[in-house]
Amino acid sequence: MSITPHYRTIKELLQSRSFAIDEYQREYKWERANLEELVTDLQNKFATHYTPGDNPQDASRYGDYFLGSIIVTQRDTKSYLVDGQQRVTSLTLLLIYLYRQARERGLGVASTVEPLIFSDNYGEQKFNLDIAECLPVLKALFNGKDYHPDGKDESIQTIKARYDDLVSLDLAGELGDGLEPFIYWLIGNVGLIEIATETDSHAYAIFETMNDRGKPLSPVDMLKAYLLGAVSDSDQRAHANRVWKKTVLDLISWESAPDTERDAAFVKAWLRARYADSTRERRAGAVDRDWELIGSTFHRWVRDNAVRVGVGDAAKNRALMTDEMPFFKRAYLKVLAASQHYTPGLEPVFYNAHNDFTWQSTVLLAPLNVGDDDETVRRKLAATATYLDIWVMRRAVNYIRVGYSSVSYAMWALCREIRGLALPDLIDTLRAKLAQDETDVSFEGSSSRGRYGIPYLGLNQFSKRYIYHLLARLTAYTAQESGQPDPFGELVDRSLKNPWDVEHIWADDHDRHADECPTREEFDRYRDHVAGLVLLPADVNRSYQDKPFEEKAPHYAKQNLYAASLTAAAYEHQPQFTAFVAREGLPFRSYDHFGKAEHAERTELVRALVHRVWDPERLEQYRP
Repeated sequence: MSITPHYRTIKELLQSRSFAIDEYQREYKWERANLEELVTDLQNKFATHYTPGDNPQDASRYGDYFLGSIIVTQRDTKSYLVDGQQRVTSLTLLLIYLYRQARERGLGVASTVEPLIFSDNYGEQKFNLDIAECLPVLKALFNGKDYHPDGKDESIQTIKARYDDLVSLDLAGELGDGLEPFIYWLIGNVGLIEIATETDSHAYAIFETMNDRGKPLSPVDMLKAYLLGAVSDSDQRAHANRVWKKTVLDLISWESAPDTERDAAFVKAWLRARYADSTRERRAGAVDRDWELIGSTFHRWVRDNAVRVGVGDAAKNRALMTDEMPFFKRAYLKVLAASQHYTPGLEPVFYNAHNDFTWQSTVLLAPLNVGDDDETVRRKLAATATYLDIWVMRRAVNYIRVGYSSVSYAMWALCREIRGLALPDLIDTLRAKLAQDETDVSFEGSSSRGRYGIPYLGLNQFSKRYIYHLLARLTAYTAQESGQPDPFGELVDRSLKNPWDVEHIWADDHDRHADECPTREEFDRYRDHVAGLVLLPADVNRSYQDKPFEEKAPHYAKQNLYAASLTAAAYEHQPQFTAFVAREGLPFRSYDHFGKAEHAERTELVRALVHRVWDPERLEQYRP
C-alpha cells in the first residue's frame, strides 16, 4: 500500500491546486458553531503572538497551529478529497472572506491569497473546490456579488449561510491593524497533514481505520474518568455513571438537532461561569489562565484545580456528577431552547441570540446556584439576559464590536461579579453596572468615540444586522403597546416564504432630494439613517422601494403600526394605538411629505422609543 503523509501549510496545500469530491459524499454540513469555533481558535492562537504594531514580516516568527488531517486520492489528473471536505470548504470560505476584506482595505496580501482560492486556467477561474454545482456561489462570494441560494442544493445554501456567518463574526474588524499579519500567519503557519494515496481502496481503508478504530476519549469522557476514579463503592459509582451518561445524552440528543459536541460546549460554559477566577492578560506572550484553559483542556483544568471546584474525594465527586452537573445542564438547555424559540418570560434570551451574542450561554449560568427553584432560575436567566440585551445594543449603536474575542475579558469579569448572587442582589448589581456603563456608552453616544449613538446610526456593513434587530424591536413594541400580539418572532424569522426586509423611506434617487441634499454623501446619510427605515414584507418592499414617499405611504398604511404611523390612517382607525401615543407622550405623527425636517422629527421618535425598549427599569419585573 502506497501511503504518503505530508505536512502542508494552507499555502502549500491550496496554492494553484484544486480538489474534487465524489457525488456520493455527504453535503457540506458545518453549522455556525463549528465555524465560530474554528475562527475563535485561530484568533486566540494568533493573539498569543501578535503585538500591536507588528508588521506582516513579524508573522513568520509566530507559532504554528495544527488543523488535523485530510485524506486525498489521485484519480486521473484530479485530486479527490476522501476525508476533509468540511474543513477544506470552510477554509475556502474563510480565505474568500479574508481576500475580500484585504482587497477592500487595499492590502497587498490580497494578491497572495487569491491563488489559494482559484487558479487561472486559460482565462477561466478554477476554484480549489472543483465542484461544478458550487461554482456559482463561490464565484459570487469571491467577486463580492449578491447570491440568493433559495431552491438550491443543501451544500450551496450552507456555503452561503456560513459565509454570511463569517461576515457577521467580523473577524477583520476584531483584528483591526492585525488583519494583514493574521492572514500571513494563517497561510504560512497554520497547516494540516495530507495523507495521499494512489488508489481509492487505500484511501477508504485509511478513512475507515481512522474513524472506526481506536477512537480517542473525548475531554468529557476523560473528565468523567477522573471524577469516577475517586468513587470506590460500586453502587455509588454505578449511580454516578448512570446520571452522567443521561446528562450527556440529554445534551447531545437535545430537540431534533443531535450534536456530539454539545456536551463539551456545555461543560465549558458551566465551568467558566461557575469557577473561572482568572483570564489571560491582554498582551502578547501572555499565558492562558482559567478562562482560556477551560475552553481548551477543561478535563485537565478540573484535575489541576480540584480544591477550587470542590472535588477530590468520593462524596464531592458524586455531588458534582449527580447534583451540580444535571442542575446546570437543565438551565443550559433552557437557554438553548429560549435562544431558538421565542419563549414567553425569556424573550431577552431570544433577543441576544438573534444578535448572535456568543457568550450568552456562559454568562447566564453564572448567577445560578444548585437548589434554585425553577421560577428563580427563570428570573435569573431573564434578568441577566436583559442586562446583556441593553449592554450589547448600547455598543451596537455606537459601532463598538461585541464579538467573541472583543468582549471575552468583559464577560469573564461579569461572570465573577454576578456569580451565585441571590436574585435581589443580582438585580441590584446589574442595575448599578448599567448606570455606571451609561456614563461611557449610551444610546446617545460614546464618550470616547465622538459622533455616534442613535443620532448618527446608519446602515453599513457593521450596523445592518443591529439596525434590523432594532427596527424589529421598535415595531414589536409599538404593536404590543397598542394591544396587538407580539410579532418579534415573526419579524426576524428568515425561514418564512415572504420574510421581512428593511425598507428605505427615501428611494435610491438622489435627484428627488437634491434641493435638500446637494451632495450624494449627504443624501446617503439621510437615506440610510435608522429614522428613515421601516420593516416591510419582502414582496411589498420590492414592489414599492423605487417609488417616492407620497406613492408608498398608502401602502405603509396597510402594514405594521410602526410603518403605518407615517400615515394619517394609523391615527384614524387604531384607537389603542392613539391611546398608547397619548399615554407615553411619544412624538408619533403622520406625513404628507418626508424630507429632512420630517426625518429630524422621526429621529426624535426613534430616540424616545429606544430609551423605552432598552430601559434598565425592565430589570425590576424580575425582582421577587
